[in-house]
Amino acid sequence: MKISVTVNGKRYERDVEPRTLLAYFLRESLGLTGTHVGCDTSSCGVCVVVLDGEKAVKSCTMLAVMADGHEIMTIEGLVQGGVLHPLQQGFWDQHGLQCGYCTPGMMMTSWVLLKQNPNPSEAEIREGLSGNLCRCTGYQNIVKAVEQAAAAMQSQPVETVA
Repeated sequence: MKISVTVNGKRYERDVEPRTLLAYFLRESLGLTGTHVGCDTSSCGVCVVVLDGEKAVKSCTMLAVMADGHEIMTIEGLVQGGVLHPLQQGFWDQHGLQCGYCTPGMMMTSWVLLKQNPNPSEAEIREGLSGNLCRCTGYQNIVKAVEQAAAAMQSQPVETVA
C-alpha cells in the first residue's frame, strides 16, 4: 500500500505492507533509528513520536498506513540547525538518563507536554510522563531536565518542524 507521510518536515512516499508498525517504518524504511522499540504493547513509551504537532503517540501500536497524510516528528526532528532543542539541552545538563534507551520517548512526550502546558509543576511533569514506564535512577533528573527546558522555552521560543 502506498503512503505519503511528512517526517521531521520532509515528505516521504513509500510502499508499505498494511501491517507494518509506524515504529518499524520509521526505523527500517526511513532510517530514523532514534525511535526505539521496547515492549511492542504500548506499555513502556520508548517509541513515542509526535503526530501532527499535537499528540504523543506510541508508534509501536500505530500502523504506518494510519500515518498516511499526517506529519510525524521524531527525536531527530528536535535539533534545528545543529542547535540542541531546550529539551535535549536539559537532558544533557541535568544528566536526565541512565542507559538512555527511554530518552527519545521521554523527550517526545515532554515536547507535547510543554506545548500544552508551557509552565508545568513538578507534579504535572510526573503525570505527563506517566505513560513512559522507565523509572530508573535517572528519573529524578529527567523531571529536572523538563523543568529546565520549560524555563528555557519560556525565555526564548524555539521553532520546531512539527
